[in-house]
Amino acid sequence: MNDRNHPLITIGISTYNRAGSYLTQALESALNQTYRNLEIIVSDNCSTDNTEAVVTNYQDPRIQYIKQEKNIGANNNFNFCLRKAKGAYFLLLHDDDLIDSDFIETCMEAAHFDTNFGIIRTGTRIIDSHGKVLKESPNRVVGLSTEEFFRGWFAGKTSLYVCSTLFNTRRLKEIGGFKSKHNLFQDVIAEVKLASGYGRIDVQNIKASFRTHASEMTYAVKTRDWCEDSFELLDLICELSPKKKALIKSEGMIYFSTVNYYMAMHVKSPFRRFIAYLIVFKKFRCKYFPPLSHYPFYKIYYGMRFLKRMVNKRSFFLH
Repeated sequence: MNDRNHPLITIGISTYNRAGSYLTQALESALNQTYRNLEIIVSDNCSTDNTEAVVTNYQDPRIQYIKQEKNIGANNNFNFCLRKAKGAYFLLLHDDDLIDSDFIETCMEAAHFDTNFGIIRTGTRIIDSHGKVLKESPNRVVGLSTEEFFRGWFAGKTSLYVCSTLFNTRRLKEIGGFKSKHNLFQDVIAEVKLASGYGRIDVQNIKASFRTHASEMTYAVKTRDWCEDSFELLDLICELSPKKKALIKSEGMIYFSTVNYYMAMHVKSPFRRFIAYLIVFKKFRCKYFPPLSHYPFYKIYYGMRFLKRMVNKRSFFLH
């Protein structure tokens, strides 16, 4: 591959205290790309472990290591990587995720090395803390319109993960980078805006791995915040899909209610989990129920209905 004929691509790795766990794997997946014209920006969010030693030990000229003087928060660190990016496209690679060795080459070949698309996406596999594959999600929305792309996401035809998405760097900077009300769906909001405004390229094959594990930030967030970010994202999608707004609103409500029930299910305290279920139940207008996999919630819900009927019957007979 002649690097001079291929645009520079930036991989931004935002990291914090992962030197002894996943950081090495994430960094090596970036370094081992078959596409060579890369810059790799590692932004250390003031780690207290030996992150600096781990990164600088590679002595690869493509790596830029920056250590923040204080912890600036996860999302600010994501956007710091973006601000430093000089590449035509930008990949935000979390320090616990992975990309296949041909991820960037596959994406750029699919786009014919055109740097004007909003996003380029592949399929994604879900892995556990040991790298075992839990689920594979091919990107089955190739060739679909923007509206059908959104509906395809709701229907499970594709998964929107930041590790399997190349963002148009200039356009992403123009929209303000990664941001949402609670910075939970900030990456998806960016994908939605860029796909709608500047087009997308879809690769069906799976070329990236999203890691789920006990220390993952996703499950440490308040249920109410997840709900509010969900509605912000759904409102945006509806705004960008005026011809199918009602249909997308209906399908999106079902999808996001399921997502939020899933988040609520992972609350560790039984009492707080119950409160989380009630929050989702109320936010989604009491008519979008969790799937059968959330059976404990059903037992609570129908138990409450049974008690209510008993109280009503007792009141009837007493009168």
